[in-house]
Amino acid sequence: MLKRFAVKNYKNFKDEIELDFSKVGSYHFSTGCLYDDLIAKLLIYGRNATGKTNFVNAISDVKQLIWDIGKVDETPILNAESNQDTANFTYTFIINKEELTYIYSRQQLGRLSYEELKINETLVYSCDFLNNEFKFPRLDLIQGNGLNTDSYTEPLKKRGLFDLAVGYTIPFLRWAFSNTVMEARGVLGSLLYDIVGISIVLAHDVRQNSSKKDIDSFYELLKDKERLTNFENFLNQMGVECKLKIKELPDGSNELYFDYGKLVPFYSTASSGTLALTNLYRRIFVDEIHLTVLMIDEFDAFYHHELAEMLVRYIINNYRGVQVVMTTHNTNLMTNSLMRPDCLFILSRDGRLTPLNRATQRELREGHNLEKMYISGEFAEYE
Repeated sequence: MLKRFAVKNYKNFKDEIELDFSKVGSYHFSTGCLYDDLIAKLLIYGRNATGKTNFVNAISDVKQLIWDIGKVDETPILNAESNQDTANFTYTFIINKEELTYIYSRQQLGRLSYEELKINETLVYSCDFLNNEFKFPRLDLIQGNGLNTDSYTEPLKKRGLFDLAVGYTIPFLRWAFSNTVMEARGVLGSLLYDIVGISIVLAHDVRQNSSKKDIDSFYELLKDKERLTNFENFLNQMGVECKLKIKELPDGSNELYFDYGKLVPFYSTASSGTLALTNLYRRIFVDEIHLTVLMIDEFDAFYHHELAEMLVRYIINNYRGVQVVMTTHNTNLMTNSLMRPDCLFILSRDGRLTPLNRATQRELREGHNLEKMYISGEFAEYE
């Protein structure tokens, strides 16, 4: 699980901003928001343009770095007011009771310039791509004694910083896993397993109409009776009372229907809120999706406040071991009956991320009305 994330000089975050999942308060309610003594479910509030979307994008950056081999992100990532030429990322994971810290820096266009891995503060390796300085003092900690590191470093030294054909440097972390036999659930395998399980759903992903290809793939899954029942149950739990049926059409394609005695096509008649729920379900709640850290930006943009609360409860009850970071403006969710003060964060205009229990001099208790306190300005200093 992710213990700490920090980023600096990324988009609107000139100074370092961190999210420390280990700073758990001494509360004895809403314990479903925790897992293995770490914060597992949290909501981030903040005024418009404070960078909530940028922050959740930053958390998912490592997945793009490690797994999107050969893809160059041309989106500007550096803070416009900074004179530094790299954005710096730090991820600390707890894996097999050990603390793994993965640090890297990326230049504009997302190009890798520095990378290092530590286990319990012991340096495993470091790669300074700008200066062609590579150190591999403790590869044994990741079962990497048999790695021929020269086959990784020499091509970089010969051709310079980047492969001119693709403009991309393969991170050593990914290269090491691909070039040696390691236990799937060993230290390195587990780390990459956690990274591949990082997923992000942005507001426009939920709002936009699904492509025919996406719908067809979803329907193919729903041909399985158990999956169709699971989806139907999900909608009913969210207050969309319905029965569903899927049929194969004469041309071999599939169609999903509401079954009201008479079949009514699903996608052409469902409300925008139901379609938003469907897109969210299709993207993250189907069986095959492996999740470790999930970010949902403006997750409740289409939902009534009661539906938003039901969705949060669904996530808490059904995805206990997944760390879920959600951004929202919905203060109805700011309640101890659902969340807790150490799991409710405010992102300020100057790039601070503060949980409610650290944003006031009061000792927050279960009986406090957090929404009322927020609206009355109790935490205004941190907005």
